[in-house]
Amino acid sequence: MLTVIAFVVALGVLIAVHEYGHYRVAVACGVKVLRFSVGFGKTLYRWQPKRQHPGQETEFVIGAFPFGGYVKMLDEREGPVASEERHRAFNTQPLRSRAAIVAAGPIANLLLAVVLYTAVNWIGVEEPVAKLARPVAASLAEAAGLRGGEHITRAGFEGDLEPVQSFEDLRWRMTRGALDGRDLTLEVAGEGGRPGRQVVLPLSLMEAKDADPQMFRKIGVIAPLTRPEIGQVMAGSAAERAGLRSGDVIRTVGNAPIVDGQQLREVIRTSIDGDQPRPQTWQVQRGSQLLELEVRPELREEGAVKVGRIGAYVGAPPEMVMVRQGPVDGVWRGIVRTWEVSALTVRMMGKMVIGEASLKNLSGPLTIADYAGKSASLGLTQYLVFLALISVSLGVLNLMPLPVLDGGHLMYYLWEGLTGKRVSDAWMERLQRGGVALLLVMMSVALFNDVTRLFG
Repeated sequence: MLTVIAFVVALGVLIAVHEYGHYRVAVACGVKVLRFSVGFGKTLYRWQPKRQHPGQETEFVIGAFPFGGYVKMLDEREGPVASEERHRAFNTQPLRSRAAIVAAGPIANLLLAVVLYTAVNWIGVEEPVAKLARPVAASLAEAAGLRGGEHITRAGFEGDLEPVQSFEDLRWRMTRGALDGRDLTLEVAGEGGRPGRQVVLPLSLMEAKDADPQMFRKIGVIAPLTRPEIGQVMAGSAAERAGLRSGDVIRTVGNAPIVDGQQLREVIRTSIDGDQPRPQTWQVQRGSQLLELEVRPELREEGAVKVGRIGAYVGAPPEMVMVRQGPVDGVWRGIVRTWEVSALTVRMMGKMVIGEASLKNLSGPLTIADYAGKSASLGLTQYLVFLALISVSLGVLNLMPLPVLDGGHLMYYLWEGLTGKRVSDAWMERLQRGGVALLLVMMSVALFNDVTRLFG
């Protein structure tokens, strides 16, 4: 139920803001707005405010089908217009007004993202400290000299280092570097008064196409530093059969000392020989006792990869830090984050078009609904971050030069501005059909990806 509510609220807010952008600028340009609708299909609720902008008699509607919305304006192409109101029709407006009205929807979504990111910066959010678990074997991080336990204080590209506020902040920078093909420089805090050192992650060598868990496995930095402690043990699991209990701290597996939860998870994951799990001798500290237990992980499949699992939560909660910004810095960081996410989204779309990025990066309504529920369950700030991310995606998507989207109409206006002639009705119809076909293909791919992620 929480997933459904969070998803519907997210759609309602994002669509309403997008359409309000069109509506508000249309009114400011003197265009008569007939209807403002959030949703399509059967009308669930309608109202007409008594006090509106002079000359406006807009009907506000909520439709039964929530996947979209529209602002219907007076337009000679859609029906007869009285001569005394012709100056208020959309199609009679100067080019700059029509372009402003069309662009206002996506811009409203980007402005909403700035507001949401700013709100999160002001409210503050608890995130793991940027201390690294032991890197994955044969990864870029291990090759760069990271061994686990390092505290990353600053990071950046081309030598421009900025403070790292949390592990999530570091993950975001690694994502940008991997997808953009740029090396990331990390500054590691020194211990015992010793000076820090710099480490370069050669992310340009990855040629990453998907922003997925496998990308972070190649980088080698998957999780923050945690204690190698056993949490909840599932009934009938390999952990229960081995005698493991919640609160046990793992000291060694075989002859290998265990220093953090991520390392232990990786040892469990790789504890298979072909199609058979490999039994291991674990040294376990239980209170003041030091025990030796034989653990035989269970075999599980993750896509085409076979991994080991013990059926228990592995790793204590990481050290946390409250990340909060001041009034001015919070706004600035909100603007910067919106710009960074927008730029990364545009680059990823461009790479998908030319085949340098996988179409698996496209997400549809099922994935969005799933993330809506998960983020809402984590608290207000995580839900606001989710809304901001989707708002940026909606704004950028609508600026794409597809005829059925706002960006397509802006391309028509660009043609009109360059040639002095409007796109003919015949060409408009052809382009609209092509745009609808392409959009349907994109939606089909996104839905296929959703089903694969959630049920594959």
